[in-house]
Amino acid sequence: MMTDTEFDIFLVAAPGTETALRDEAREKGFKSPQILPGGVTVKGTWGEVWRANLHLRGAARVLARIGEIRAFHLAQLDKRARKFPWGDVLRPDVPVKVEVTTNKKSKIYHAGAAIQRFEKAITEELGAPISNEAEVRIKVRIDDNLCIISIDTSGEALHKRGHKPAVGKAPMRENLAAMFLRQCDYDGKEPVVDPMCGSGTFVIEAAEIAMGLIPGRSRSFAFEQLANFDEAAWQQMRSAGQGAETELRFYGSDRNAGVIDSTITNAERAGVDGCTVFTHQAVSDLMPPEGQPGLVIVNPPYGARIGNKKLLYALYGALGKTLSTRFSGWRVGIITSEPGLAKATGLPFLPTGAAVAHGGIKIRLFQTAPLP
Repeated sequence: MMTDTEFDIFLVAAPGTETALRDEAREKGFKSPQILPGGVTVKGTWGEVWRANLHLRGAARVLARIGEIRAFHLAQLDKRARKFPWGDVLRPDVPVKVEVTTNKKSKIYHAGAAIQRFEKAITEELGAPISNEAEVRIKVRIDDNLCIISIDTSGEALHKRGHKPAVGKAPMRENLAAMFLRQCDYDGKEPVVDPMCGSGTFVIEAAEIAMGLIPGRSRSFAFEQLANFDEAAWQQMRSAGQGAETELRFYGSDRNAGVIDSTITNAERAGVDGCTVFTHQAVSDLMPPEGQPGLVIVNPPYGARIGNKKLLYALYGALGKTLSTRFSGWRVGIITSEPGLAKATGLPFLPTGAAVAHGGIKIRLFQTAPLP
């Protein structure tokens, strides 16, 4: 059963998105959000752990801190790990994986040796099996002889929303897309256009936000396999806020016809097919939809993975020309790793924010105020 005791919950963020994730956590009512390297910490109970997994769009994982052990040598670690109340959180019938990171300030510096001690304690004191494939993962950080013990409550990374089987060549992760939309001040009250939509991540994410759909609604989480999991309370939380219809429309287009078919399927599975429109067309054919202006957001190829960089200057130039001549009143957000390519659009960009790590590449959001 769950208790009302609060503890530290760590929301893992893609590097460069910590500020946006802190703002989202604050907006969603999480207590005391603070930025730390690699993410955001909040205070809460196990109910808040579930809610973070279910509701936060920008988090990559949710780690719950379940305790700490002070240890200066391996024999001491062995003894204290055996006394740790593993049964409060872990089940004896569910496999576990242990991961340890150490730093030079600690006398225990060999991660492998520390993992062995923790694994032995869990198997011999609790009876739970150890497996490299286990969805339930204990993460221990040994810092200055203090072993901080957390559990990864998410399982699969949270950008895997559970309703998007078809993915393009260089996909934008859903949690990154959500944070870029947030940085563009998108709040679900305006239309969104993505003229190089690929598998539709930005369009689907924007439509979900407008409809109030919960990002984690289609998937399961590792915390469902923990000893303190309450099925009835979880089903009650999960059933609340399943979204509402929106009058807005969200548009995606791509020059790759094959991509569009699978993107339509993705939108159907996400439950946003009623408010999304996907078409096969080139950037030069792009026209603004009727009605109020909104946000154009696009993640064009940047040459690192897809496309020849020299040819891309012409593509970015064409995109910039189309937007500046036809999309008066619309804001623009372009994500790229190359400032030179962004500049080739000729668009009046505002000062850029922090670089974001995405698949080993540093990318940035280049955005404009409403175009003249």
